[in-house]
Amino acid sequence: MKISDLDFAYPENLVAISPASNSRILCIDAGADTSEFKEVSHGELLNMFSPGDVLVINDTKVEPRRVYAKSQSGEPLEVLFADQESEWDWQVLFPSRRLKKNESIIFPENVEGVLVASGRPQKIRLNKKISASYFVQNGEMPLPPYIQKARGERHARNEDRNWYQTEWAQNTGSSAAPTASLHFSLRDFENLKSRGVQIETLTLHVGLGTYLPVTSEDLNEHKMHAEAVKIPHAVLQAIETAKRSGRRVWALGTTVARSLESLDRLEKTESGDLHGKTDLLIQPGFEFKVVDVLMTNFHQPQSTLLALVMAFAGRKRVLEAYKFAIDKHFRLFSFGDLSVWFKT
Repeated sequence: MKISDLDFAYPENLVAISPASNSRILCIDAGADTSEFKEVSHGELLNMFSPGDVLVINDTKVEPRRVYAKSQSGEPLEVLFADQESEWDWQVLFPSRRLKKNESIIFPENVEGVLVASGRPQKIRLNKKISASYFVQNGEMPLPPYIQKARGERHARNEDRNWYQTEWAQNTGSSAAPTASLHFSLRDFENLKSRGVQIETLTLHVGLGTYLPVTSEDLNEHKMHAEAVKIPHAVLQAIETAKRSGRRVWALGTTVARSLESLDRLEKTESGDLHGKTDLLIQPGFEFKVVDVLMTNFHQPQSTLLALVMAFAGRKRVLEAYKFAIDKHFRLFSFGDLSVWFKT
């Protein structure tokens, strides 16, 4: 697949800069005609679940890992801490063109980092160990740059600590929110459970695999960085039961979809849980073996997330749906509206 196959135009004013109290939902049947794209209410979406269906959610918790720092020369820097490699070493993202290897970066609380390797991502080595509490005290929520641009604001807002976090976030370690989840509440899950829907939870910590843009023309040449995944045995049992009885597996977000389609890439523990890392790049031609319904936000052009949706529903179909959504003024991207894709 070519990066140009992942392109589409959109007006900047449709980029959502905060969550909506009543998000809009576009349902797309992969086998239907364009005229059958339909907008549904939140309640109508919940009614589409059937008893015995399984809804899988991601309980990762976002850390405020964007930290404002300075270079040795005093130039302000905005550094996103993505993946920790050791007690001292981190993979990070920041504009590093003006920094030389071994040049220092000064962070709050007298923490100093040295640029060990350039590129995307960069690697820095710290002079002190930092933990989650360091980010709570000194970091901001790592909103995508396009939200900062649309807001005209470099710094995150205080409200983002709640806005950019799911109600069920539990396992800390993510560099971004699983944003399809922001459309749902624990009350919604209780509603579904009361109607016989099984809610199951896994963990995928969003990292560089989601963040890094595609820079090569051929998607096959894009390096998909691995992200940590844990899938409890109960999830696997629920999926097996649903499949055996002809029920559907619903994935709340692309992070859940990638996790469930990575089962053969993970290691099994004695208790039957799966854990490990996935660098699975899903693009057209991929055969989905687990997910029957994908709920996800509208994604940026030229992104691996858009490639995943195209793999699920077909490139032509996705572009038609995105054009429909844009024409109808749906809100786009992380704080935007929801799309629901049914597998034929």
